Amino acid sequence: MNDSNLSTGDNIFFHRSLETTIRIGLLLIITVWCLKIVGPFIEPIIWGIIIAIAAHPFYSRLRKALGDRHKTAATLFTFAFLVIMIVPTVLLTDTLIDGVKMLVDKIKDGSLSIPPPPESLGNIMLIGEPLAKFWLLASENIHSALQQLGPVLKVIGSWLLSAATGAGIAILRFVVAIIIAGILLANSSGGNRIARAITHRLAAEKGEDFADLAEATVRSVANGILGVALIQSLLAGISFMVVGLPAAGLWALLCLILSIAQIGTAPILVPVVIYLFYNADTFTAVAFLIWSIPLSLIDNILKPILLGRGVKTPMAIIFIGAIGGLLNSGVIGLFIGAVTLALGYELFLLWLNAESSSK
Repeated sequence: MNDSNLSTGDNIFFHRSLETTIRIGLLLIITVWCLKIVGPFIEPIIWGIIIAIAAHPFYSRLRKALGDRHKTAATLFTFAFLVIMIVPTVLLTDTLIDGVKMLVDKIKDGSLSIPPPPESLGNIMLIGEPLAKFWLLASENIHSALQQLGPVLKVIGSWLLSAATGAGIAILRFVVAIIIAGILLANSSGGNRIARAITHRLAAEKGEDFADLAEATVRSVANGILGVALIQSLLAGISFMVVGLPAAGLWALLCLILSIAQIGTAPILVPVVIYLFYNADTFTAVAFLIWSIPLSLIDNILKPILLGRGVKTPMAIIFIGAIGGLLNSGVIGLFIGAVTLALGYELFLLWLNAESSSK
């Protein structure tokens, strides 16, 4: 009797375990398939969410000015954002093409003049002497110098072609992200409810606080890192165009990349200053040098003001998370890393407070 009951109980447990395993397996398969299907759209969707969160204060003011017309405000926002992105891209492409064409024409007709190397260059350990010899050769015979760099130029050319292709795909994805951001802004109230419902399911009464923290962190990183980098590169690009620097758009783009990477604009501004002292009049070179000093230091003033603004998490935590995310996942990692580390920091404090209150 007992053996029969035990056998029946084992059968029931077996069937329930098997049914549960099948259900979980089917859910995992469906989840994996769903992720695989939406995989190409995950990054644009994340960027769309980031743009929508960062631009929501501006969108709210625009919506109120239009009499609370959500769709009209979202449409205007999307159009304005696309114009802001496309116009500089077109101008940058034009300056790049013009700069490369001018450089090629000067090399062909022999009008490209390179000043001789400074005498102190040869005194640098290891690289000074060969660098000075190559520089001297380039100043005397640019064609011979380019022939020596033939293999290197081929590698650089293939890399530039690959980078240009990747940049085109990135721009297309960003256009899709802007459109997604516009759709999210038009339905911001519903999206806000969904986000808070998810965080409430995950963290109960603390969910709303974590949602507010993630939102404030995204805006903080957008203003403190991307905003400052955009301001620096824009001011640098305008100054490059004023002084007549060839391929000004390319150097402005490099300033933007280095500013986002937290290296700063100095690695670009210093060679430009040297170039101007060799090729421009003294007044232009000195004026640009004076302008370059505050331009290279402006991020040290704006970043502490904008980064961490409106967030109770220390600025150092947000900055470390943003840079760590940048190194791991690229530009999008600026936001993912900052939000993740900020949430982790708050969870750690919550655990500490709960541990101390239980004693």
